[in-house]
Amino acid sequence: MTREETYKMLDEYVDFLLQNSDAEHPYWNIEKVRSGKPNKWNYVDGCMITSILSLYEMTGKKEYLDFADKFMDWFVQEDGQIKTYDVAEYNLDNINPSKNLFKLYEYTGKEKYRKAMDTVRAQLDTMPRTKEGNFWHKNIYPNQVWLDGMYMAQPFYMEYETRFNKMQGCLDSFKQFKNVERLMKDPKTGLYYHGYDESREMYWADKTTGCSPNFWLRALGWFTVALVDTAEAMHESMYYEYRYLQTMLKELCDSLLKYQDESGMFYQVVDKMEDDRNYLETSGTALIAYGMLKGVRLGYLPERFRDVAMKAFDGITSKYLSRNEDGSPRLGGICLVAGLGGKDHRDGSLEYYFSEPVVENEAKGVAPLILAYTEILRCSR
Repeated sequence: MTREETYKMLDEYVDFLLQNSDAEHPYWNIEKVRSGKPNKWNYVDGCMITSILSLYEMTGKKEYLDFADKFMDWFVQEDGQIKTYDVAEYNLDNINPSKNLFKLYEYTGKEKYRKAMDTVRAQLDTMPRTKEGNFWHKNIYPNQVWLDGMYMAQPFYMEYETRFNKMQGCLDSFKQFKNVERLMKDPKTGLYYHGYDESREMYWADKTTGCSPNFWLRALGWFTVALVDTAEAMHESMYYEYRYLQTMLKELCDSLLKYQDESGMFYQVVDKMEDDRNYLETSGTALIAYGMLKGVRLGYLPERFRDVAMKAFDGITSKYLSRNEDGSPRLGGICLVAGLGGKDHRDGSLEYYFSEPVVENEAKGVAPLILAYTEILRCSR
């Protein structure tokens, strides 16, 4: 396909997903579909709504805004409480959907969206922390910091503090990134480990560093976008911090370059390219493409990274964007889920990362690809 044909197919794909989804039945949330349980406030849907709102900004198609508004409206009550959301769960994943409330409040003027931001922000006031000051990833994972959680919480935290709280927590948010750099960055590769356990008690944690053993692609993708989105939310007065996050971003992107496959994509375990069990994975590649494209647009990254990102985007669409027999579009190559710990004894080993299911049409892959697409649209204007 030419790029123009690819873009047309992506438009069709988004319309297909929206036609088959609502707040109670998100077609793109394969985890939820497989569980057979009622839908809840969750980060997967949050990512998809973020991409839809970005597409609305670039196309002006009101049906995108209407869908996002209707979807979030189902969860958010008039008093700002959120169906199925519990602050006491202390789960950073549940912060992520709230990023969409800023734009929806701006576009719709619904006061309940403003109140809901306060509801979610309250979680961070009492969120358990490591001794270094980072939020635990979840209450059920004590003393642990995951790259995923930096994406889930920090952009919302920085934007809320900048807009509504006189910047009181902005420095706290920035310091959490510096801690991750100090504790989770590998000096040899320049990559970041998936998780860190301050206690060193988890079976996956290195007894010296506290880090998990491998570099999982999607975690690195989440972190790439966390750096871009958090920097974007910063106030201009935070000049040093603003520049520091950009430096972290550029160093990470430079480090990733040597692991990019000739196809443009990246592997599920980034630095184990020669392992026969490894595979080119969609979601992490799309997150990196999106983060790089947005970073270039905002002036955080040199222009040369646009070509790197476009090569990644083209690699995904060439390998994994196709049609079913009935003509409906599909996107494959998406790792369904990967974490550390839990009842399934997820140990962060190569065997573990290669064992998780690979699925199609999952928002963890679809949403970042759509976000990368919207960045391409922004650059073409």
